[in-house]
Amino acid sequence: MDSLTVLDHPVLSHKLAILRDENTRSPEFRKTLLEIGHIMSWPVFSHFSVAKKEITTPMENTTQNVLTSPYPCIVSILRAGNGMADALSATLPEAPIGYIGMQRNANTHLAEPYFKKLPDQIQNRQIILVDPMLASGSSAEQAADFLKRDGAKNILFVCLVAAPEGIEYFHKNHPDIPIITAALDRELDENAYILPGLGDAGDRIYGTE
Repeated sequence: MDSLTVLDHPVLSHKLAILRDENTRSPEFRKTLLEIGHIMSWPVFSHFSVAKKEITTPMENTTQNVLTSPYPCIVSILRAGNGMADALSATLPEAPIGYIGMQRNANTHLAEPYFKKLPDQIQNRQIILVDPMLASGSSAEQAADFLKRDGAKNILFVCLVAAPEGIEYFHKNHPDIPIITAALDRELDENAYILPGLGDAGDRIYGTE
């Protein structure tokens, strides 16, 4: 699978086990998701472009790499994406955050859009598109379509858990967008939920059903 990075880190694996456990309640789920986001931020942010800037320290002049302007942004696929967006934003508060609302059709299992609010200059920003789950790939595929229609050219998709079916579908439609995930799971079930997965991430984050 081209343009796919599955992160291999012992602490990340340990934290993901907490999220997978059906006995993990919403407060601990949210806390652990925040911790995972911090770990994932380092490989994710390594994709950002930098430019050299002259800096005057208390000792002398030097040159330091800094993020290019306009700053990269984070785009959350509502609602579950907010957990990952908050974690990445805690590490890089300079990044503005956009939102794309998608909801799952119970009959077709496909995503349906209902909301979009993006930062300005989206066509000139590097974009981190986030959603904890890449299942069928429908939500991520449509969200990427929305971004490209607004002129976005540099997008990276980041998730916690991905299914092979979702990766194949997403890259069939957006072969130019790399994927970074904490885990590549086995398959989807008949209702398009990831196996072994971790259940409905949005419900587990917010304590809803």
